[in-house]
Amino acid sequence: MVTERGLQVLRAIVQDYVDTREPVGSKAIVERHAFGVSAATIRNDMAQLEDEELIAAPHTSSGRVPTDKGYRVFVDHLAELRPLSSAQRAAIASFLDDSGDLDDLLGRTVRALTRLTGQVAMVQYPSFAAAHVTHVELVSLGGGRMLVVVVTDTGRVTQRIAFAREEPGDDELVQLRARVGALVVGHSVRGAAERLGALLANAPAPAGGLDALADPILRVLAEELEEFRQDRLVMAGAATLARREADFRGSIYPLLEAIEEQVTLLKLMSEMVADAQGLSVSIGRENEPFGLPEASVLASDYDAPASGARIGLLGPTRMDYPTNLAAVRAVAHYLTRLLEDDESAR
Repeated sequence: MVTERGLQVLRAIVQDYVDTREPVGSKAIVERHAFGVSAATIRNDMAQLEDEELIAAPHTSSGRVPTDKGYRVFVDHLAELRPLSSAQRAAIASFLDDSGDLDDLLGRTVRALTRLTGQVAMVQYPSFAAAHVTHVELVSLGGGRMLVVVVTDTGRVTQRIAFAREEPGDDELVQLRARVGALVVGHSVRGAAERLGALLANAPAPAGGLDALADPILRVLAEELEEFRQDRLVMAGAATLARREADFRGSIYPLLEAIEEQVTLLKLMSEMVADAQGLSVSIGRENEPFGLPEASVLASDYDAPASGARIGLLGPTRMDYPTNLAAVRAVAHYLTRLLEDDESAR
């Protein structure tokens, strides 16, 4: 059983190791922290922490470093998060306030978070399966090319080009727009995708006329709505892993692979259990089932219209947990507010 002073010693070891990257000894703790006890007493506390497998010696006769279990105890006993400075909060606001659509906002969000923390930042798209299609626009670009624009009530806007066999006339374009809108506008993304899938599966090959013009548009629209339903991550800061490679005990290749594939990180983030503040942390070997035992993942819930999702950080276990958790929470709160304001304005 770790004593209260033992927990304070663990906090000091974590703090000093994060700051210096060097193993921490009892003499350094006495010099840097006001415990009011001798180095011998601190050594006894450290021996108990080592017995509990919360710290370990990386080399013979060296200081001690936190273990994954030690980081977990440290995070679980955080009394408070280190608040962001007014300058950091102002930077978040200025970086996100001028964003355009949802894609732009989420891209800005991860870039702001990685700048604040120096870690890989990631944000889940809200689930669009329950969103509703509010508008579909068709724009003729000439040469049979048709720009298909889809808008949902969550603020998502996408554009894809469909290639028709011939150029539609003005009257045909009006009819196409009405026909496509009648199929999907007002329906949920899930429902609209299912309607289009059933229609295309059972429809005969178009012979000509309006059906021939509508077919490529409906197929592009069906693909786009299906993508809406898939979970996605927006990420920034992958290059920071190379700069922090020395902080990982082994290869960073599994992390780079997870960033590229996304499926592993989406599954991990979805299974992390949040506390009362909507924050969740998964450390080191806790991530072994996902092939990421070298990394820590921090996440905060954020709210979006008709849905919720998470924003988080990926990095080495040796990280500034109080500051990084505060940054994730602050950016999540700001993102929620922007999405709520955007919903109210519509």
